Amino acid sequence: MLKTARALELAAAIFVPMLGLAAPKPQESVKLDAGDTLPSPGATEPERSVISIITFSQTPVWDAPWRFERVQRSSGSGFVIRGRRIMTNAHVISWGRQILVRRMGDPRLYNARVRFVGHDCDLALLEVGDPNFFEGLEPLEFGELPEERTNVVTYGYPAGGEQLSYTRGVVSRIEMQPYSHIGNRSFLAVQTDSAINPGNSGGPVLRDGKVVGVAFQAITQLENTGFFIPTPIIEHFMKDIEDGKYDGFPELGLFLASMQNPAYRRLLGLSDDARGARIDGLFPIPEVREKLRVDDVILRIGPYDVASDQTIIYQGHRVHAGVATDLAQSGEHMDIAIWRDGHEQTVELPARVFSDDRTEGNQYDVLPRYYVHAGLIFVPLSLDYLKTFGRNWTSVAGPDLIYELKLRHWEDPEHWRPEAVVLAGVLSHAVNANLLTSGRSLVDRINGIRIERLEDAVSAIEGCTNAQHVIEFISGNRFDCLDRAAAAAAHEEILKNYSIPSDRRL
Repeated sequence: MLKTARALELAAAIFVPMLGLAAPKPQESVKLDAGDTLPSPGATEPERSVISIITFSQTPVWDAPWRFERVQRSSGSGFVIRGRRIMTNAHVISWGRQILVRRMGDPRLYNARVRFVGHDCDLALLEVGDPNFFEGLEPLEFGELPEERTNVVTYGYPAGGEQLSYTRGVVSRIEMQPYSHIGNRSFLAVQTDSAINPGNSGGPVLRDGKVVGVAFQAITQLENTGFFIPTPIIEHFMKDIEDGKYDGFPELGLFLASMQNPAYRRLLGLSDDARGARIDGLFPIPEVREKLRVDDVILRIGPYDVASDQTIIYQGHRVHAGVATDLAQSGEHMDIAIWRDGHEQTVELPARVFSDDRTEGNQYDVLPRYYVHAGLIFVPLSLDYLKTFGRNWTSVAGPDLIYELKLRHWEDPEHWRPEAVVLAGVLSHAVNANLLTSGRSLVDRINGIRIERLEDAVSAIEGCTNAQHVIEFISGNRFDCLDRAAAAAAHEEILKNYSIPSDRRL
C-alpha cells in the first residue's frame, strides 16, 4: 500500500463493521425494489450456500491486560467456497472463543474453526469438522470487479435474524477506503446502496450469480450506504494462503503528495501531462531509503502510470495508486519509474509486509503485553490502549500520547521508540500511596535507563540496586520515586489482593 499524508486510521473512525451484536430475533422484512424477483425458498441457488455465523468472543482489557471483558454473543454471515470452506469477515470471528455455523433452514448448529484470517483485509476462512454440514451445498464462484451503476444483490442474516435476507442495490463508487477492522489500512472497496446492516458482515454480494464481493462495513453518518470487499482483494487473500500461511498485503513504503502545481512541475522539469506524484515521506525500510528520496516523483508503478493526483487507472476506474501495490504479493518485486534530477529512471523495489506500525491499528490474536511491579501497571502504547479512554479518546488522550503513537515514527525517527511504554495505572497500596502520577503517562526513563520497549522497564526495575526507583515521564519533566525494598516486599501482596495471576506477559 501507498499512504497519503492524511491520517487514514483516524478517518476509519467514521466506518463501522456490520457485526450483529443483538440477540437473534425474527427478520422483519425482505427488501425488494419494484420488479425484482428472487429464487424460491426451496431453490438450490446461491442463497442455500449462505451461512449464518454465531460467535462467542472475549476481548482483553487493554489497560488491565490480565483481565478479559465479558463474553459477547454476536452474529454474522458467510458463504461456502471451494474446498469445503466458509468465507466471512475477520471481524465476525475475531477473539472468538466459540464459533457456530448454521445452514439455511436447518435448526442444527455446527462447530467451526478459523483456518486462515487476514485482519488487514478483514477476511477469514472457516472449516467445519462435521463433513455432513456441506452435503448439498454448492460452492459459490467468484466474478469480476463489477462496473459502476450495475445491480448487485447482498445476501446475509442481518440483526441476528433466522431467515436469510436479500437486498438489491446499485454499485455507486469504487475507490480506496479505510478498513475499520484493522484501523490503519486502506484498500479497494465498492460502495453500494444495497442495505448492509449489522449481521450482514461476511455475506456475499452477487452479480449474475457470481460473488463480486463480501459485505463488511458502512458509514454511520450516511443512509443506504454500505461497502463490500471486491474480488481483487479476495483473490489476493486466496493466493496469499496457498503456501499454508497468511502474510498480508505489502507496502512500498511511501507517502505520496499530489503534483498539480504547474510552477512546481516546471521547476522540476516535468512536462504538463498530469503524470507523476511526489514522494512526501519514506517508511523506515532500509531497501526503500537506499533507492528512493523524498521529492522523487513517482511516474509509474509496475504497468500503471501514476497521475498527478496520486491515482492510476485500474480496470477502467480511477483509484488511488496504492491499489497497484496491493496487487503484489509479499516478497515480489515491482519496477518503479521515478523522475529525479531532470531525468526518468527505473528502480526495483521489494513489496514487503510492514508491521512496525502494528500498534497504531487494532490488534488481534495475540494477548496484550504488560508488566506490573508494586501496583504500577506498565503497558505498550497502542491504539487499543487509547480506546480504553472512551469513545472520545482522541480528545481525552491528549497530544503527547497521540503524537508518540501516530506521528513521531515519521516526523522524529531519531527519538522514536520501537515500543513506547505507558504507566497505565496504579493499584492502590500503602507502598505507592504518595505517587504524584496515577497513570496514563508516557515513561521516558526508569532508574536512568531509556525505555524503548517493555522489556527495558522490566530490566530497569529488577536490575536496580539503588534505594529508590526513579521513574521519569516524557511530558512536563515529571518524575516519581518508589522505595525499592518496600516495593519488593509489597509486590506479591498486591498481586494477590488484585487477583493478578502473573506480574507479566512479555
